[in-house]
Amino acid sequence: MDITQIVRTQRDYFATGLTRNIEFRLARLRELRDAIVRNAALIDASLKADLNKHPFETYITETGIVLAEVNHAIRHLRRWARPKRVKTPLALFAASSVLYREPYGVALVMSPWNYPFQLAIDPLVGAIAGGNCCVVKPGSYAPETAKAIAKMIAETFDPAYVTTVLGGRVENAALLDQKFDYIFFTGGTDVGRTVMAKAAVHLTPVTLELGGKSPCIIAEGADLDLAAKRIAFGKIINAGQTCVAPDYLLIRDRDKAAFVGHFRDWVKAFLGDDPLQNENYPKIVNAKHHERLRGLMAGTTAVVGGTWNDTKIGPTLLDGVSPEDPVMQEEIFGPLLPIIPYGTIDEAIAFIEARERPLALYLFTNDRKIEKKVLGAVRFGGGTINDTLMHFASTEIGVGGVGESGIGSYHGIRSFETFTHEKGVLRRATWIDLEIRYHPYTKAKDAAIRRFLK
Repeated sequence: MDITQIVRTQRDYFATGLTRNIEFRLARLRELRDAIVRNAALIDASLKADLNKHPFETYITETGIVLAEVNHAIRHLRRWARPKRVKTPLALFAASSVLYREPYGVALVMSPWNYPFQLAIDPLVGAIAGGNCCVVKPGSYAPETAKAIAKMIAETFDPAYVTTVLGGRVENAALLDQKFDYIFFTGGTDVGRTVMAKAAVHLTPVTLELGGKSPCIIAEGADLDLAAKRIAFGKIINAGQTCVAPDYLLIRDRDKAAFVGHFRDWVKAFLGDDPLQNENYPKIVNAKHHERLRGLMAGTTAVVGGTWNDTKIGPTLLDGVSPEDPVMQEEIFGPLLPIIPYGTIDEAIAFIEARERPLALYLFTNDRKIEKKVLGAVRFGGGTINDTLMHFASTEIGVGGVGESGIGSYHGIRSFETFTHEKGVLRRATWIDLEIRYHPYTKAKDAAIRRFLK
């Protein structure tokens, strides 16, 4: 595969101007939607093979989210792309000001393995809506889904417009050596640094959707049973292999025992007496990550779960955890949830703020004062109050990180904005030409200009 030629071919295609046409973009979005529906069985089978996902889970976390994004873009693209008139300062009389959204050109979308369909195709929706050509690089740890994506894209689009590159680190490195006009990367923070460094060579703008340790706070007075149910959901979906999964639990000592009991009950209600035997519970993606997760449990006490077999690890609550333990030093990306006790909400806030900015935050509370305090004091990418994960499914809320958890956002209009440049244009009138800005400078001109420019 000649990656240099792929990029050159797409650059030539973009130069034809076809992708700038709104009707062209809408037609391609409809073709993408039809291709997803047409390949639904293949996508289901691929995700079953790669991650043991049930078709229901595949729909609510992968294909359904993407279809919602495609349909949202189709409904709103004409409005998003319309030039926008804005006010012009009086000092620039007589003139008008207009903002135009224009495509970057050739975009690269690099996606991970954990939601291998959604995280590859969702950004592609934004790239197409924005009028770009696009190279999609799916995650190599989910090979069957990567092949399904490649098949779907190949049968739907001219490769000079949208194409797929399969492979691992060698192909990733070769892609990052190319000059793209935009790079959208979803993955780990360490690789994100590499992507940003490579992009800096060509001053290529980037969106980095990374991760981090997303905290979950249970505040005083929260409904512990409902919190346990919704937190268990957030750790069971994809076996916790989710960038916005709750990564550690901050809870008061007096609430811990009750929460643990409720969590145990909900795991049993969802997955049965032995989650490892549940055929619809996802597996850990590979042996390397399975071993890593088992290692993170060392030195802690599993008060729920703590069991595993060759491919799965059960939903696990870990007690006796200190901030210095390995499980608190890296993003878990699995079905483990360490418990960290706190005394006051101020202590919980301080604990989070002393660490790198998380991609998500979850707060369980019925107290609006506590909600306002946490939201005003803690810096994080996005989150949900009284639930987990659900903000990610909205087409109206941008998803993105801050600091080590990422740069930029997408979903809905923000995907369109991410893959387009906002070009501001000032149009001056020709029927008048005020002499005030021209030489020679005088005291009268100086006094007049200072009245306007302030």
